[in-house]
Amino acid sequence: MNLLLRCLAPLLLGTAAMAAEARSAKAERLANTVILTEAGVKNLRLKTVEVEEQAFAETLFALGRIAVRPGRRAVISSRISGRALKVEVAPDHEVRAGAPVVVVESRQPGDPPPQITLTAPISGLVTDLNVAPGQPVSPDAALLSIVDLSSVYAVARVPEHLAAKLKPGLTATIRVPGWPGEQWEARLEHLGVEADPASGTLEAAFYVTNENLRLRPGMRAEFSVTIATRPDVMAVPRTALQGDPADRFVYVADQDIPFAFVRVPVVTGAMNDRFVEIQQGLLPGDRVVTEGAYSLAFAGKGSVSLKEALDAAHGHEHAADGGELPKGGAAATESAGGDGHDHGSTRPRMSGLTLTSLIANGVLLVLLAVSATRRPKSDDGAAATPPKAEGSGHA
Repeated sequence: MNLLLRCLAPLLLGTAAMAAEARSAKAERLANTVILTEAGVKNLRLKTVEVEEQAFAETLFALGRIAVRPGRRAVISSRISGRALKVEVAPDHEVRAGAPVVVVESRQPGDPPPQITLTAPISGLVTDLNVAPGQPVSPDAALLSIVDLSSVYAVARVPEHLAAKLKPGLTATIRVPGWPGEQWEARLEHLGVEADPASGTLEAAFYVTNENLRLRPGMRAEFSVTIATRPDVMAVPRTALQGDPADRFVYVADQDIPFAFVRVPVVTGAMNDRFVEIQQGLLPGDRVVTEGAYSLAFAGKGSVSLKEALDAAHGHEHAADGGELPKGGAAATESAGGDGHDHGSTRPRMSGLTLTSLIANGVLLVLLAVSATRRPKSDDGAAATPPKAEGSGHA
């Protein structure tokens, strides 16, 4: 019996510990769950994405500005002195190569005086227009400029200590505050020959196609330069991440309860301009809240009780804590005691883990009992054979 008790004690203690841990985990999950109505989800404008492994880009962040590419600016001036008779262009308007821009009347005598027509050497936008009809013109004066913005440079100022990570051919995502929500993909064309001693930065020029001409010289730009890529990384959008650096968490849509979101603590890794690496806390297939997650942190327990949510999801009534009611539902609970609580005549509900553990322990108990009470066959055989009488012999 003592041997049996020593064998069963660890199993019983382990079962109790597992059941207590399961109850504690369930209680903690419910305490961190926000349950809303369908209207509440729409009002908070919640959006979710499915977590999956992806190629994670390690990026370098820098600031800079848009600039005209070398060779894409033309300055127009007159070879003769005179005065401007006509100005055929307007500031910030497009002009085609070969189109007339300014007609100049020469100071040389004649009737009428000789005239020359200045034309656009390249296609582009007119800028720096410094001439008006009737204005004197001299060869040393720039009348106007034309810039071709079909492609531009995005010039980043990269801190010197990060220069070793850059090499021509790297790609970058460029965002401009003037066009929120849009981005441009660019390729690093060259690094500056000299660093700026005042700011401690090095120039990195990216070639950008600018077909819609939205990028204009002088605009501020933000750069996310991809310096390395790692495959099969669990990552979520940065907008899903909540909390302070020491206590990061995300909200995950509950798989069983509609419009319910669970606050899940996570351990983060590297972060780029769009995604953050999740090292612990999430599994592939989880749906995390990417938009409206900040509002959920202030939603408390939500506007729907756990019982109401489970009743609507499963089509039958549940207990106030979300558990299943005894057979017969609420009516059976009331008949058992009349106040909605469990009484002596009502058997307590057990979780699947507890029930399985009890069955396994019961089977083990029976086997141990049989093994302890059963005697070996060799002993039975020896007891059944009568001993020989002493002194027996042949007559």
